[in-house]
Formats: sequence, C-alpha cells, structure tokens
Amino acid sequence: MDFLELAKDRYSVRKFSERKVEQEKIDSILEAGRLAPTAVNYQPQRILVISSDESLDKFRDCTPYHFNAPLALLVCYDSEVSWKRSFDNKDMGEVDASIVATQMMLEVTNLGLGSTWVGHFDPEKIRNAFKIPANIVPVALFPVGYPAESSKPSPKHSSRLAITETVFMNSF
Repeated sequence: MDFLELAKDRYSVRKFSERKVEQEKIDSILEAGRLAPTAVNYQPQRILVISSDESLDKFRDCTPYHFNAPLALLVCYDSEVSWKRSFDNKDMGEVDASIVATQMMLEVTNLGLGSTWVGHFDPEKIRNAFKIPANIVPVALFPVGYPAESSKPSPKHSSRLAITETVFMNSF
C-alpha cells in the first residue's frame, strides 16, 4: 500500500471482533517496531505482548480503554539504555518508544487489523499487574485485533488543520 494511503486509512479502532490475531501477524508488528529508528540506535524499546486470557484480564483492569481487544501491546522503554541528550540530559526514551509504537501501529493497519493509541492507564497499576521493573517506563498501550463490522472512524478522523497552520519555513 502507498504510505500516504496507509496513513489516511489508519483510524482509531474502538470495536473489535473476537477473532484472535495470528502469530505471524503479531511477529510482523513486532518486527516493524524492531526496525524503527532510535536515538544513537540504542534500541531502548521494550514491548510486552499481552495475549493470554489471564494477561488480558489484567490489561482490562488497568484501563477502561481496552475495547475488549483480543491482543494488547504495551510499548515501554528502558531508561538505563535510552540515550540522554548531553545539553540538558533529556531522556529520548519516550521519543524512541513513540517512533517504535507508530511504526507498529501502521503495520497493524497494513495487515488489515486495527488499534488505537491508549495513553490513559494507571502506570503504577500496570507496573504491579505485569511486574514491570523500575527502569522500564510504560509509554503506550495498544489494543489490537480485527475491527468489528460496525467499527468506523470517529467523526473527527478526517479533520486536519491546514498545512499552513502547522508548517513554517525558515522561521516561526
């Protein structure tokens, strides 16, 4: 699929069918994340695949935005591995995790699956539920699955600012 076409077609899926996601599709999504660029190529991303019934129950307990998806991915980064900018010690792990997550999200769409980026979760609750070490920082949750037949983009999906409102040439 053409990249811009893929980017336009992707939407936040909030209704899933019960159909399980095949392992080869999960592997492809994870590979898209593995191939993502990261600062200094340190690759601090750490992905938790949530697929067992027990793990999905824990996931559902950590956020109301689970949409009963048959699979979830928790995108994190390792703060002991991520690159820190020398000027201000800014930790680029969240940026790296976001790049990884975006590539994975686009591969989800490319495979005919759906997802949405969920940032609304209790970090401590998710840390406890999945025994996440202190150096691993959760960034985003992705419910993943086959969109339900009734799934459709939100009314705001196609609403975008004019490029002249978001892009500036040579100076602000």
